[in-house]
Amino acid sequence: MSYVRDTVRTTPDRIGTNGGPSGDSPRPAHNQVVWPDKRFTANRAQRVGNAFVAVLTRWALVPHTYMMTTVGRKTGTPRKTPVTLVEEGSEKWLVAPYGPVSWVLNARAAGRVTLRRGKHVGVYAIREIPAAEAGPVLKQYVAIAGATRSYFKATKDSPVSEFVAEAGVHPVFELTATGGRPDAGKS
Repeated sequence: MSYVRDTVRTTPDRIGTNGGPSGDSPRPAHNQVVWPDKRFTANRAQRVGNAFVAVLTRWALVPHTYMMTTVGRKTGTPRKTPVTLVEEGSEKWLVAPYGPVSWVLNARAAGRVTLRRGKHVGVYAIREIPAAEAGPVLKQYVAIAGATRSYFKATKDSPVSEFVAEAGVHPVFELTATGGRPDAGKS
């Protein structure tokens, strides 16, 4: 069962009391965040693993994985984390398998992220998509990102409807290339 934690939101207009702009995502009021049943806590092993994945990503050796830079919503400091994208043709989606962790809040506040893979660096505007659109993306994500499957109730063989039901605790962002220059910490 998911639980709700009160937080201070920097962008209350992004999530209304009845979901996203279209209102079809079962989301809490703007001052609350819904967390998955299983909580992610970064420990020393996770930080070492992320550093290792960062090196492999710099060489473009891990499929679908990028180094993402967000700007801290409170400090303005660039924050980097490895992320796995769902890619279909020229379309890209960013999935938050651990729920609304810091990078999600930072990305929502900034409205954009910088992604690096090998020598390619791009700046992307983000749009949080409603549950109906997020369901199929989450299903694809679980199929390619095995390390995070335990954070989902739905399995890789579950129907899309189970992922739609779970979309409220795993935010999904559609990425649109802006053509802008990366300026956050020389991603």
